[in-house]
Amino acid sequence: MLNIQKNAHIFVPEIKTLSKSNFSIEAIVSCDDRGQLVLPKDIRSKLDIQPGDKLALLKCSNSKNENCLTLIKANSLEDLVKTYLGPMLKDIVR
Repeated sequence: MLNIQKNAHIFVPEIKTLSKSNFSIEAIVSCDDRGQLVLPKDIRSKLDIQPGDKLALLKCSNSKNENCLTLIKANSLEDLVKTYLGPMLKDIVR
């Protein structure tokens, strides 16, 4: 179950160029009674997010239980996993 804290920040970074200098707050969104978030139209347009696109929600927490949520298009996540974990898995299987 996804637990979204009040005033959680939603970041939608471009995966291939991710670095500290690329983080920005693109929008602050609200969570409704059903736990749904709406991404603003300008963000969806800028990131080419279409109706029906699958997004992976990644959570990063620190020791103070402060959370950062990151949305990644599911197909980009698959590419990321293959790029970074693929070589590691090949070494493990050997």
